[in-house]
Amino acid sequence: MKSNRKLLAGTALAAGALLTAAAGGAIAAAADEAATATPAAPATPATPGPHAWHRHGAGYPLSKLGLSAEQQAAVKACMENAVPQMASIRREMRANSLRLRQTQPNDPNYAGVVAQVAKANGALHAQMITQRAAMRARIFDLLTPAQQTRLAALQAQMQARMQARGAGTPPAAQ
Repeated sequence: MKSNRKLLAGTALAAGALLTAAAGGAIAAAADEAATATPAAPATPATPGPHAWHRHGAGYPLSKLGLSAEQQAAVKACMENAVPQMASIRREMRANSLRLRQTQPNDPNYAGVVAQVAKANGALHAQMITQRAAMRARIFDLLTPAQQTRLAALQAQMQARMQARGAGTPPAAQ
């Protein structure tokens, strides 16, 4: 069970890293264009949302590869094309979870509902993993061989940092 969680977490982390890096690159490019077109407006402090810790920006691998403008646009398009499909899968998974939460354990059909939700969410997780892997492959194909090698090295460094962080925690906390 732990290996499934680690696989899902790793897949989610990789997809999130790709999404964040591409969005950061696109935002940086848009900011550069806006800065040359209009004078800079005074900065206002942004109120961090509930998931502000998700915003890593330049700390992720794609932002460190020196993507060309064409590559950045292609990555952005790839990610934007994947959003509707992944959002649909997430909506279905949430609906299944809601159905399970709304069914009480003393309900005579509880075991059947659990089995249906488990089967449905299993299939949805498989679809999500397949979608993320396909998006990752499309983005990887956009990179030059040197960028692909650099990306592998950056991902290995990130994995080593994550393992080092995890090594310092007590076993009960893991």
